[in-house]
Amino acid sequence: MTMTDQKMANAIRALSMDAVQAAKSGHPGMPMGMADVATVLFTKFLKFDPNWPEWPDRDRFILSAGHGSMLIYSLLYLTGYKKPTIDDIKNFRQLHQPCAGHPEIGEAPGIEMTTGPLGQGLATSVGFAVAEKLSATRMGSVINHNTYVIAGDGCLMEGISHEAISLAGHLKLGKLIVLWDDNSICIDGSTNMTVSDNQLKRFEASNWHTQAVDGHDMEAVELAIEAAKSDNRPSMIACKTTIGYGAPNKGGTSATHGAPLGDAEIAATREFLDWPSDPFIIPDDILNAWRDAGLKGANLSKTWKERFDILSGPVKADFNRRLKKEFPHDLIPALNTYKKGLAENPVGVATRIASQMVLEVINPIMQENIGGSADLTGSNMTLTKDLNPITAGDFSGRYMYYGVREFGMAATMNGLALHGEYMPYGGTFMVFTDYCRPAIRLSALMKQRVIYVMSHDSIGLGEDGPTHQPIEHLASLRAMPNVNVMRPCDAIETAECWLSALEDKETPSIIVLTRQGLKQARLDHTDENLSAKGGYVISEASNNPEVTIIATGSEVEIAINAQTELEAAGITTRIISMPCAEKFDAQSLDYQSDVLGSSKVYASIEAGSTYGWDKYVGRNGIKVGIDEFGASAPAKDLYKHFGVTKNNLIKLIKEKL
Repeated sequence: MTMTDQKMANAIRALSMDAVQAAKSGHPGMPMGMADVATVLFTKFLKFDPNWPEWPDRDRFILSAGHGSMLIYSLLYLTGYKKPTIDDIKNFRQLHQPCAGHPEIGEAPGIEMTTGPLGQGLATSVGFAVAEKLSATRMGSVINHNTYVIAGDGCLMEGISHEAISLAGHLKLGKLIVLWDDNSICIDGSTNMTVSDNQLKRFEASNWHTQAVDGHDMEAVELAIEAAKSDNRPSMIACKTTIGYGAPNKGGTSATHGAPLGDAEIAATREFLDWPSDPFIIPDDILNAWRDAGLKGANLSKTWKERFDILSGPVKADFNRRLKKEFPHDLIPALNTYKKGLAENPVGVATRIASQMVLEVINPIMQENIGGSADLTGSNMTLTKDLNPITAGDFSGRYMYYGVREFGMAATMNGLALHGEYMPYGGTFMVFTDYCRPAIRLSALMKQRVIYVMSHDSIGLGEDGPTHQPIEHLASLRAMPNVNVMRPCDAIETAECWLSALEDKETPSIIVLTRQGLKQARLDHTDENLSAKGGYVISEASNNPEVTIIATGSEVEIAINAQTELEAAGITTRIISMPCAEKFDAQSLDYQSDVLGSSKVYASIEAGSTYGWDKYVGRNGIKVGIDEFGASAPAKDLYKHFGVTKNNLIKLIKEKL
């Protein structure tokens, strides 16, 4: 370690403590403690080009311990990225400024993902590493990079860490390297109050290569990273550090974790580090040394571009198309032909089966699709004939057997999407969106096209009972911003929902599917994607409607059957299918008004919580649903027990009239 290396690390410490002090909030301890490790990583190993942040073959750096965001902001500024500037750093944690409290993708180049919810950066990095290995298999040596993660004690305490390290070890993701900030401090104090795990043994048990080093010994860190790169297993390096390193009174204590050091301690730290510069001032020689480190990637990226350019035209064109999330030209015509065939030859199948049917059309065309399931492949129907499994020894496949790791699956899919060239989808039961929710939320926050295939969507799954019957899940997921919750009613709507989900480049979708068979409601063909409008009239009234019924999924069939009897009784009734409330709400007010029309009575029917339906049927409208937990019984008995039936719907409408 040279004096310059130490001063380069101290530049990170100074910027971190100064920015947190100026903001009067933040987390200086982690960036000060991991400054030496980060300096080694960025100057000796990390492959990046600040002038081409999107370089496809760059190494990915994930700050899983996102509360230490000043670490990455310091590194990006020092190595010469256009953002953040020193003024951005001075405005750390302020409104509409790129240096947010936790790193946010899109706010500054070089931030690969939004982190902060502990453990999710580590778990998402598995998806990044899987994507690299998939692309290296398909494109050869033109794709060859590593994924580096800085994780903290909290990341390793979170349950998601187990799912992530288990999956990574199983798949032998040798280009995934985790640098653990082993500082033995958590918010409440020493970690020995809460955990006594032997983390090295834990990772070893999951088939990881492990090492332990002094995180303030730069030469030891360098040797450890070199050893990690040469092993064909994923690697974890335990970097023993002092949180808030350099702060003579608060260093090594939880006082540096999540609060400014204070003027007196900062002055003492400057003296301890021999850093006389004023706040936010980096001496020219140190800044130049960092900028030189940032310039190293220019030749690497240039050489890579030359190698990429000599690839065949179709290979380059397809890779660039996938990076832009554009469709192959033949996808939409193929789906329209498929829809036309269904209109001519209707099928009465569960929508989970309908989903598999349309995937048999989509997957051969969209080679970027990576399917999967959390140990429910035969129930979610996510596997198609052309998808072979991805295994540790063979990454030529396109199907992930995620095992019973719902949260890990969702986080891995985020990583696959963030890497750039893949379209991930994965399935489990709808009730287990609870296990996926934090990763679904990050999909939405990061604006990633990730498709969640959630089958067994209601009491219609029957005898498995209330633990497996989603009741509140539709309403709760609809409450999440930037998520499209799609509940198709038949095979045609299922095809349309899949197309709509694929078209949404910046929005995750949850496709909610039945276990039970459903009669096909749509019998006329149109190339127009009616489901993409969110709601539409699926069965018009014979005359001006007295009654309007809004239904989703399996209850559209019930609503149409009720319409038949109501019309026979002289009660004019129209049926609206609303496969996606979010998309309907995004339509023009004129379109919404035209679809909803004007009726004496409005009713909704959905086999789930009635929460939220007031928006469409009014406070005095009829809401047929389930506002209690389910029960264990055959599906038909449950629908009758909870009143989600044609007869009950008709009875309530007649009473209201």
